[in-house]
Amino acid sequence: MIKLLVTDMDGTLLNDQHELHPDFWKIEEYLTSKGILFAVASGRQFYNLEKKFDRIKDRTMFFAENGTYVYYKGKELYVNPLDKEDAIRFLEMGRKLEDTFLVLCGKNSAYIETKDQRFVAEIKQFYERLEVVEDLTKVEDTYLKVTLCNFNGVEDHTFPHFVNYTDRFKVAIAAKIFIDITSQTANKGNAIEGVQKKMNISPEETMVFGDYLNDLEMMKVAKYSYAMKNAHSEILEVANYITEFDNNENGVLQSLEANGLLSGKLNL
Repeated sequence: MIKLLVTDMDGTLLNDQHELHPDFWKIEEYLTSKGILFAVASGRQFYNLEKKFDRIKDRTMFFAENGTYVYYKGKELYVNPLDKEDAIRFLEMGRKLEDTFLVLCGKNSAYIETKDQRFVAEIKQFYERLEVVEDLTKVEDTYLKVTLCNFNGVEDHTFPHFVNYTDRFKVAIAAKIFIDITSQTANKGNAIEGVQKKMNISPEETMVFGDYLNDLEMMKVAKYSYAMKNAHSEILEVANYITEFDNNENGVLQSLEANGLLSGKLNL
């Protein structure tokens, strides 16, 4: 029996326009009535996720900022910060890279030091609290994550500059244009595993959905690990299942139906 359902957001639960399927709300209500805890695990900011799920925020578990911040029923369950000196090092490295934009993700807000219109428009989709500052290295906050954006693609243009740090930090390609750097132990999988232990939920009672490399670890903590049809090749390789439909075809909810969790409730 599934007790915990965790889904990534962009490229997974959301379509390419970053929208929830209209059926989602009734499906979530039905799953909750069956005792299944619904959770979202995303690189997005907590405040962004909280707003997106405002109607159900009091019963939704949030694994925000790639698992560095976990929040449930009005309480912080887990915070895994990035050391300030390390964050500053990555910010200074990022400043030297061509066509690269930076986001410092703090517990209270996200911070940028540019007003580039294309960049700001892109990241406003993921950060509800966002401040423009003169110097990111002077920000006073609990540092959760450093994000680097390159519209030319981070796998070829950005990741090679940080590959030598992957033995000491989690350097995750979160999307085609984003790389997230967190502490070595900070990832969605570790955060989910902590909640499983705290709530006495086993991997056999856990179902997860994801599409990109920041979802890699959470594929390993659930028996029912689903890679989206549109997922990165590495996610397709490690997941136990692959959805028949992609994120633009309501793939998560379709898979819940196919798995028997909805009992014909789809398209109410």
